[in-house]
Amino acid sequence: MLKVAVLVSGGGTNLQAIIDGIENGSITNAKIDVVISNNKNAYALERAKKHDIEAVALSPKDFETRDLFNEALYNELVDRKIDLIVLAGCLVVIPEKIIHEFENRIINIHPSLIPSFCGTGYYGLKVHEKALARGVKVSGATVHFVNEIADGGPIIIQKAVEVQDDDTPEILQKRVMEQAEWKILPQAIDLIANDKIEIIDHLVRTKKK
Repeated sequence: MLKVAVLVSGGGTNLQAIIDGIENGSITNAKIDVVISNNKNAYALERAKKHDIEAVALSPKDFETRDLFNEALYNELVDRKIDLIVLAGCLVVIPEKIIHEFENRIINIHPSLIPSFCGTGYYGLKVHEKALARGVKVSGATVHFVNEIADGGPIIIQKAVEVQDDDTPEILQKRVMEQAEWKILPQAIDLIANDKIEIIDHLVRTKKK
């Protein structure tokens, strides 16, 4: 059984998609051990509690230095013997110590088709604002492994979403979440939990039976 830690910062809609996936059986061989938020007021923590999942608020503001916060987050994950870290709308930069300790065991959901509209500064509504300003006809979402490069890890799954002429950033954001993010994040977790993928030369491949 894969022990999962979900890191969040806000409302937790992607967390809810994971919870739903586990409860309806579309995610197998995995359980959420803990939900950790850098924002003590994040509704995601309430979502966790409603489903009897331990919810932990761990904010950089509660520590004298960023290094002390990073160490506390590291210890929280290591002490729990977490198998997979899922960044589901997490706005905290993951320190290299955690990336190295959990190499190829951290995944992130990004609201664009990487390598478009990604990297430092591209998060939340900003991604959709940039996509619409560029006039793209197709957007979408990407689940990828996390490495030291922002949004630069191996891609696991992508799903395209059509852009409409009258889209606003908010409307496009909602469509990308509903049609892509909430579908491919649970899929990726299920693939990992059931050992169906591997990384070869920085590329994610389906394991041959």
